[in-house]
Amino acid sequence: MPANLFPILLLVHVTLAITLFLPSILLPFALRTRRATVESESGVVRGLLWAQSHGTVIIGAGLALTGIGLVSYLGPAMLQQPWLMFALGIYFVNLAIAFFIQRPNLRRLIGVKASADDSVWKDRARRQRYVSYLMAGLVGTIGFLMSAKPTIW
Repeated sequence: MPANLFPILLLVHVTLAITLFLPSILLPFALRTRRATVESESGVVRGLLWAQSHGTVIIGAGLALTGIGLVSYLGPAMLQQPWLMFALGIYFVNLAIAFFIQRPNLRRLIGVKASADDSVWKDRARRQRYVSYLMAGLVGTIGFLMSAKPTIW
């Protein structure tokens, strides 16, 4: 691969990596009110819901392909960097949170029937926002590891 394509490949890879779980982070904030559900007029809410339910396979495939491209360009020795392995571990934990905790709970949140007392819905929405804060913190940790490349051991 020509050296001038490396920055593009890296940019596409990072963009796909963030895009893969971005809907899980942003939806709890976009769904602050009961009106912002599947029937929402908001293009942002509809786009996030679509990306969460339909875009993951496409994004995941692109992420895998660009990851393979990066490893083939940089060489397998890159995978021996402790900071990178730690960052990848955090990324996989974040993906697990997104797919096994956040997504199912968001589906339940969207499916809660409207009632005179929205306390159940508000409690669930608040919990989902806390999960989003955790996920955003993990993304920040990954960003720090990728930029600082600290010596971990």
